[in-house]
Amino acid sequence: QVQLVESGGGLVQPGGSLSLSCAASGSIFSINAMGWYRQAPGKQRELVASITRGGSPNVADSVKGRFTISRDNAKNTVFLQMNSLKPEDTAVYYCNADVVSLFDQRAYWGQGTQVTVSS
Repeated sequence: QVQLVESGGGLVQPGGSLSLSCAASGSIFSINAMGWYRQAPGKQRELVASITRGGSPNVADSVKGRFTISRDNAKNTVFLQMNSLKPEDTAVYYCNADVVSLFDQRAYWGQGTQVTVSS
């Protein structure tokens, strides 16, 4: 069994910053890509940013230049630094990881963390 536990998030004013982190634990052999998705009320879940095991990032155009994704392979953790936040960034943010375990390879999701950008 594999668990993804997210931390960070909360309420911030427009133009502010927040940091999210997501740690994977359990029967992990290795982790391929890790990433962050978000889902706003009434909208579909969308990719925010992802990063390969080797550290190559892929960032959505809507957050490019404002959000930075990084990871620590030794700690099975992925981070999302969010700067210059806008009200339209308000959403539940979900961590995702492509995990190779002793038994299979599959994608896992975190429980989600709320990010609210409002004055």
